[in-house]
Amino acid sequence: MLSYQHAYHAGNAADVHKHAALAVMLDYLAAKPKPLTYLETHAGRGLYFLDAPEAARTGEAAAGIGRLEAAFPPGHPYRRALAAVRAAHGPAAYPGSPLVAAQLMRPGDRMHLAELHPQEVAALREAMAGRGADIRAEDGFAMARALLPPMPRRGLILIDPSWEVKTDYARLPGLIAALHRRWPVGVIVLWYPLLAGAPQAGLTAALHALALPGALRHEVAFPPARPGHGMTGSGLFVVNAPYGFRDEAGRLSALFARQAT
Repeated sequence: MLSYQHAYHAGNAADVHKHAALAVMLDYLAAKPKPLTYLETHAGRGLYFLDAPEAARTGEAAAGIGRLEAAFPPGHPYRRALAAVRAAHGPAAYPGSPLVAAQLMRPGDRMHLAELHPQEVAALREAMAGRGADIRAEDGFAMARALLPPMPRRGLILIDPSWEVKTDYARLPGLIAALHRRWPVGVIVLWYPLLAGAPQAGLTAALHALALPGALRHEVAFPPARPGHGMTGSGLFVVNAPYGFRDEAGRLSALFARQAT
């Protein structure tokens, strides 16, 4: 069993990058009067509390959402999702990506979530109660291979591993190519960390070599959350990037650059 627990990292700068981008893409997809499917391979617990001991121990939320939220305009889909979750769960609540997605989806849309950690699965079921999500205690990559292409055919899959399994760096480009073959109209989103020593360099080179349609890589840099912390940025690789996301990526780049000064 892997040891990663996102409660220590919820609301960090990488979450802000990933969740803001996800919210914009889903908001665009949901603007059309056609149902969509959302899939996530590593869902976590869905709901976190930034006043919990885990968040206080690392200080990553303070350096992330605590520092960056005010830079987003009030009507931004990410700000709307945050406000809805806080209204339901209190001011210290922070949504993981399943709960961010849930705020932007509509009746008739479908959601499939995979998570392997038993405690995280139990918490995820509680956080998503009443939302009709298909929650699976199984390997997310296996779920993706089994369900793609989904019904409805429109939609997005978020691949957000912990990167504890180092072979994922070599494995993910081939998996993304296979998923695209199964689901050529789907938006495929991969998140990866920017780390000291650049272990992600081979990954990004292999992803670009796939030459997939509508592919867009977006990276932002930010100061380490604490001395010795190895993550210095966040990356997204998007296949079939929705219309307008390239512009949003530019706005996110500017937002993170301003906050870094």
